[in-house]
Amino acid sequence: MGIVERIAEFHDDLTSWRRDIHAHPELGFEEQRTSDLVANKLGEFGYEVFRGIGRTGVVGRLRAGTSSRSIGLRADMDALPIEEATNLTYRSRHQGRMHACGHDGHTAMLLGAARYLAETRNFDGTVNLIFQPAEEGLGGGEAMVKDGLFERFPCDAIFGMHNRPGLAIGKFQIRSGPMMAGGGYFDITVTGRGAHGARPEAGIDPVIVASHITTALQTIVARNVRPLDTAVLSVTQIHAGDAYNVIPEQAFIRGTARAFAAETLRLIEDNMRRIASGMAGGFGA
Repeated sequence: MGIVERIAEFHDDLTSWRRDIHAHPELGFEEQRTSDLVANKLGEFGYEVFRGIGRTGVVGRLRAGTSSRSIGLRADMDALPIEEATNLTYRSRHQGRMHACGHDGHTAMLLGAARYLAETRNFDGTVNLIFQPAEEGLGGGEAMVKDGLFERFPCDAIFGMHNRPGLAIGKFQIRSGPMMAGGGYFDITVTGRGAHGARPEAGIDPVIVASHITTALQTIVARNVRPLDTAVLSVTQIHAGDAYNVIPEQAFIRGTARAFAAETLRLIEDNMRRIASGMAGGFGA
């Protein structure tokens, strides 16, 4: 029987695992229930199970044959701080948390691979299944590495993937070189001077300053990053005030920057600091 045909026979189990994880989303480094589920399944399949790597990370190890070769298969487990607005029977049961990036699917997929590999053992060497916590900006991968992941579980090669909504079922997109950019989050606090909305001259409006900073930040990719380098800078949140007729004291800008080189990210950060401080100073904030 072929690989796809065999895995299709326990498709219902995969669906059940994924929906269970989806209904119980956990944020980065809080994946206790998810890591319990993963560890229990790996144990049932016959893996050596190692927990607490990168706090809530799990590794399953399976050996077959006599070869010293080893590979790693990796998936992430954490959810996002997002309210789920669906009526699915398996929607999130936890307010303000949702598997909106598909890590529930990634975890279920790797468990499916774990089951198949344990059943067939049609390989010669060692397979390390790496279930990473805190992928969403909290450095779960780094935490696992600092905990000795690759000293304890050396891998000649590592394979990972990310779901892609809209990509046809059974299709994969691959390329040589980097595929997914590295990134970071940013927070900018603009402090002005509060005033009544009818007397703006008595204050320094942080909303105006934040708006100008947000617009100016878009020049970094357009005018500071080399055309041959790829980068994205997105402001995704602006928050200020809580009254209709009061100019607030502060405004808050948040977002993400992504690039394929650490040098590009440093350039973006340097220019963000220059623009934010310069623009604020120009308005007296």
